[in-house]
Amino acid sequence: MKKIISSLALTAVLAFGLTNVSLAVPGEAGAEVPTEAASSAAKEEASSVANDAKEGATKAAKTGGEEVELNFIQTLKQQYIEGDVVWMTPVLICLIIGIALSIERIVYLNLSTINTAKFVGEVETALQSGGVEAAKDLCRNTRGPIASIYYQGLDRADEGIEMVEKSVVSYGGVQMGLLEKGLSWLSLFIALAPMLGFLGTVIGMIQAFDKIIKDGQVSPTTVAGGIKVSLLTTVFGLIAAIILQIFYNYIVSKVDGIVNEMEDASISLTDMMLKNKMAK
Repeated sequence: MKKIISSLALTAVLAFGLTNVSLAVPGEAGAEVPTEAASSAAKEEASSVANDAKEGATKAAKTGGEEVELNFIQTLKQQYIEGDVVWMTPVLICLIIGIALSIERIVYLNLSTINTAKFVGEVETALQSGGVEAAKDLCRNTRGPIASIYYQGLDRADEGIEMVEKSVVSYGGVQMGLLEKGLSWLSLFIALAPMLGFLGTVIGMIQAFDKIIKDGQVSPTTVAGGIKVSLLTTVFGLIAAIILQIFYNYIVSKVDGIVNEMEDASISLTDMMLKNKMAK
């Protein structure tokens, strides 16, 4: 019985195969004749699948079969290289020097800041107990521009109150110049970073158009790639300028606060000396 069923099944398979072969023969009635367009489409599809498979195999070979996600530092390095090192490096130099100047100014200003009210009280106590020399010793051992101004004013105490005021005003201008030292360079780098970025963008666009002229056709890949690379310099330039501008505004506000304290302390010094009859 099993042999009979197997024979019948084999016969059916052979019959079905012969039927399909007869249908595929060109020229017979009802036969399917593949057209040239269908054949071309099939070839293109097969080629596309093969290319996709090849690219996938290459990526898998490079990454070990796993997708590698770049971290923030690696992404910055990649964008830096893509943006053309020739134009990205000047922007980076502006950022580094600007940050260095900002850190130096912030440290200097923080060291120049003291408790002004406490210092003025100590100077008045020293004047009452030990006279001008004791107050000068206190100012000499105290850091900051306010102590320096007080020392210059006390040093002219025997020349009259007018000379004390002139000395305080003159030396106050000197101390203000020391507080603002380096800010002009910082403002230069704030303006220079985006300008260098724009310059790199313009030159990158010119190079992209030169490539289009050389190729003799407008390729979306060429145009998009050139625009992306050129715009990266602008992005980095603007980021550098924003960072430095934040530092600059903080430093300027810090300088303004110290200068206001210097002016108030100067007025307190003249009042203090007249009150204690240390100057005429």
